[in-house]
Amino acid sequence: MSISILRTTDAWWVKTADRAARIATSATATAELLADRAAITAAGGSADTVAVDGLELVSPVTRPCRVVAQMTNFESHVKDSGMDPKTVPLTFFRKSSASISGPFDQIVKPGHVRFLDYEVEIGLVIGRDIPVGTSISDSQLTDYIAGLVITNDISARDIQLPQTQFYEAKSYPTFTPVGPELVLLGADELARFGDLRLRLSVSGEERQNALVEGDMLYRPLQALQSLARFQDLAAGDLVLTGTPAGTALSAPPKPIEMIGALLPPAVKWKAFFKRQAGNTKYLQHGDVIEASVATDDGAIDLGTQRMKVTYA
Repeated sequence: MSISILRTTDAWWVKTADRAARIATSATATAELLADRAAITAAGGSADTVAVDGLELVSPVTRPCRVVAQMTNFESHVKDSGMDPKTVPLTFFRKSSASISGPFDQIVKPGHVRFLDYEVEIGLVIGRDIPVGTSISDSQLTDYIAGLVITNDISARDIQLPQTQFYEAKSYPTFTPVGPELVLLGADELARFGDLRLRLSVSGEERQNALVEGDMLYRPLQALQSLARFQDLAAGDLVLTGTPAGTALSAPPKPIEMIGALLPPAVKWKAFFKRQAGNTKYLQHGDVIEASVATDDGAIDLGTQRMKVTYA
């Protein structure tokens, strides 16, 4: 049975329907809380609860931590980016954990950024240390994945693309909203990972809507097995698993792409961003982003993020 963990600035909570019970723990970091399972279990049986609506929720993943993200990991997104899914390898990039923000915080666009984009993703929260060289089998997956969260890989496309600078483009403060819930899953529930549906809307307009099953290229087991070859991970770290089609950025038509390949880089990117200036799907000042992840039957529900976009 899943357990939904909430966090406020001064406490951790177990969610029960629309109410929450405070966890009696001294933990201040996600890793410390995950190690205090007795306190989590005790809170789940408590009758002393408060209304969830009265809590000011922050990210259930605490800083500092490692934030690792899979690149172009949904077939629909790969195609939308002008690539062939059969040729896309399992690849990663890093984000600064300073970019982690709460599920209802504002997303702040830096003044020098022109094209701000969104990417709803499922985040894996690591439950125990994974030193380089660790062998991970399917039967061990719940030992290493404590639970799931909603994340949003906010991206400054005009920084990311010309410089192939993923780290900066995706690491500004507020560029990784996390939560509202950290949903701890058992083996049977994690086996339903493919049934999760990712949704994102901007100011009421649905932009992304996709099931993991049939769209995600590399599942969590493959991701962790690959990372374990070269990257230490620790309890409380966060692994983002990619986004489906529907982001503001998409590949240009093939004829334009072929012409662009013949141009000097400076000329190509100037022309590209001139076209992008007319793309109204990029996040605008005052836009409200809503993102959710759940199974269609509601058996697993990671909650809903609501963030307002602010231009610095």
